[in-house]
Amino acid sequence: MKGTSRLGQIFSVRVRLHYTWIIAFFLVIAIMVTHFSGTFPLWQRMLLGVAAGLLFLLSISIREFILRFLTISKGMPVRHITLYVFGGVHHLTTEVALPSLDLLVAVTGLLANIVIAAMFWGAYLILVKAGSVTFAGLTQWLVFIYFLLALFHFIPGFPLDGGRVLRAALWKATGNYDRATRIASWTGWGIGLLCILGGIALIALTNQWLTWLLLVLIGWVLMSAATMSRRQATLYEALRNVTANDIMSREYAFITQQLNIDELVRDYIIVTGQRYFIVADGAELQGVVTLGDIKKLSKSRRRSNTVGTIMTPASKLKTAYSQQSAASLLEHMDDYEIDYMPVLENDQVIGVIARDSLHRLGRTRAELGE
Repeated sequence: MKGTSRLGQIFSVRVRLHYTWIIAFFLVIAIMVTHFSGTFPLWQRMLLGVAAGLLFLLSISIREFILRFLTISKGMPVRHITLYVFGGVHHLTTEVALPSLDLLVAVTGLLANIVIAAMFWGAYLILVKAGSVTFAGLTQWLVFIYFLLALFHFIPGFPLDGGRVLRAALWKATGNYDRATRIASWTGWGIGLLCILGGIALIALTNQWLTWLLLVLIGWVLMSAATMSRRQATLYEALRNVTANDIMSREYAFITQQLNIDELVRDYIIVTGQRYFIVADGAELQGVVTLGDIKKLSKSRRRSNTVGTIMTPASKLKTAYSQQSAASLLEHMDDYEIDYMPVLENDQVIGVIARDSLHRLGRTRAELGE
């Protein structure tokens, strides 16, 4: 997904960190530097800012840890999680998900926010009683921000928890997950716009401009996440009635493991511009080779190596079947960042799916209202 980087895994589900966390970290550091101005040296204030940013990220991660544990216990399939400044977004495998389970996750998220905010408050009281002024001040700011965030999540704008509640209700009423996501995302986009406008107004009216700048950032991220969710839902809905058999390309060339890589470049890639190759014995899939695999080799190594030495074996590939929904294919390809996927029937390769073809078809069908 654009604008994200892989952070790790929570219970075997990939976690992606949205790039706006970088902005948020620097903003939190700036808030701590100005908040304790004249009280501590600059280096201590900067360390407090780093600590505040890390604690904020940790608290968001703990929330997602709790929610992921819930989804496992309920057998709820989650494709991946994206961590935004306001919290995580769980991307569901919609074929086997249910509105009631989505609602349960949303309500649990709301409760988790309140519990974490209360924990920060408890830590603040303990630090005040212990006379630790420095860390008490840091925790007090985290209490303020997280309580605001907990309240913020009650707003019915997707992908906030309140928006998930709204989506679950719309999903139950319409029976269409993608349509419900699209409608709830529009409300999320509107709430994000209000946050930006409200934050700008508060910056103009108060002297706490860095704190309210964080509200502007959250509004911007919310608008971005809502827009991305809406576009994905629109694409997936447009592709629901399309199968791999309808969109796959049947015009592709098989290559063998024994083919020299230098010959592959000279006789295939330079001539056709093709970037993805099926390695097969007859029509039986043995692996694939991509342009990226070849670019990792020096020119001298290309002359001395064969396709079999650099190919990704079939056992490690994601494959499709001919009657598989194009929407589910696009979900998998987006999640695993796969540009091509072979289509199999009775263990024989019958076609290749390209991700850009799925995106192009989805956008075209959406524009025509199909």
